[in-house]
Amino acid sequence: MTDTIAAAPDRPIAESPLLNTKDLRGVALRSYTIMGSFNYERMQGLGFLCSILKPLRKIYSGDDNALRAAMRRNVAAFNMTCAPSPFVMGITMAMEENHSRDPSLDPSSINAIKVSLMGPLSGIGDTFFWGIFRVLACSLAIGFATQGSPIAPFVLLLSFGIPNIAVRLVGVRLGYSRGRVLIEHLEKSGQMQLVTQCASIVGAMAIGCMIAMWVKISSPLVFTMGNMKIAVQDYLDQISPKLLPLVVTLGILWCLKKNIKVPFIILGIVVIGFLLGITGIIAM
Repeated sequence: MTDTIAAAPDRPIAESPLLNTKDLRGVALRSYTIMGSFNYERMQGLGFLCSILKPLRKIYSGDDNALRAAMRRNVAAFNMTCAPSPFVMGITMAMEENHSRDPSLDPSSINAIKVSLMGPLSGIGDTFFWGIFRVLACSLAIGFATQGSPIAPFVLLLSFGIPNIAVRLVGVRLGYSRGRVLIEHLEKSGQMQLVTQCASIVGAMAIGCMIAMWVKISSPLVFTMGNMKIAVQDYLDQISPKLLPLVVTLGILWCLKKNIKVPFIILGIVVIGFLLGITGIIAM
């Protein structure tokens, strides 16, 4: 790739991109570390920050307070299919760059856009990488392996790895360049607030889907009244499907807002879950 993203000499300094191809390539390569510190508090958040930390230092060069604020923003919870994540990183760097030039821009829109992209891009990424590329790569490798060919592992590695790294390299470049143009257009047209609100709604829907999929709690309680059996879970489902996972999640959110330390929250979940589990009040 050539250095076409670097600042053109005849462009106004205020509109010139701060990051060049080398910076973007570094982000794409460091995105392989995004799962290195996965945890259930911030998921890929720390890996996301690690991937874009060097560009952030360049963007906020000479302003340590702004850099610390950007680091806190970008270590927030984030989780999506790894391969397309550099596209989100590119958009994030473009928004951070705009924010560094115009501090009046609402920085909360950065995380709102990130969260709104997690669900759709994960759906696309899972479909292609886990539903198509993995199957094709394994099929090719198995074909060689059954014939005793020693190149079978390399066929698997290359047929799955090449699309993976190509998507990362192109994605971060596309996210930074196109995202930057799109953001500038939205700011000039005054539609940034509307897009941020829409992104927040989509992000909330994505989080709701994650709660329904990942938090597995139900009540096995059954009461007998005469000849009639009353299953508590059936009545809870009539109030709202996945009500218990939602209540638990909101409870944990309340604890976080009260600045209760995460290890204590985890300990509380273990103890309360154990007690409610052995008494038969809740089940997985």
